Amino acid sequence: MAVPSISELSLLKALWRRQPLSAREIHDAVVGELGWSYSSTRKTLERMLEKGMVRQELRHGVQVYQAVSEKVGTLAAFAHDFGRRVMEIDAPLPAAMFTGSKLVDDAELARLEQMLKDWPDEGDERGGAA
Repeated sequence: MAVPSISELSLLKALWRRQPLSAREIHDAVVGELGWSYSSTRKTLERMLEKGMVRQELRHGVQVYQAVSEKVGTLAAFAHDFGRRVMEIDAPLPAAMFTGSKLVDDAELARLEQMLKDWPDEGDERGGAA
């Protein structure tokens, strides 16, 4: 699975909290965090459509977006990538680092912990985490 960029992750988080959302609603949800223009939000959404991270449909005459990237799998891939590339940690990251997160509930936290624990070696490909 592709690891989203920081800005793509921000848009996904807005969608995981409440979807479907229009591009304007997504922009309003992330502008404080990203501080960018509406056109940047639109361009990022277009790129995410191309990557298959989101889907777009027409509802009541408005184009809305929904996350295709599954939350826990995406967060596990992001955390694994951060631990490996940024922190240079070869061991599984402790799920305790997510404790207190407003993004995941207890069941999702347990799944996240299990996914990080069971992450395949670098030679293996992660399947089905999208």
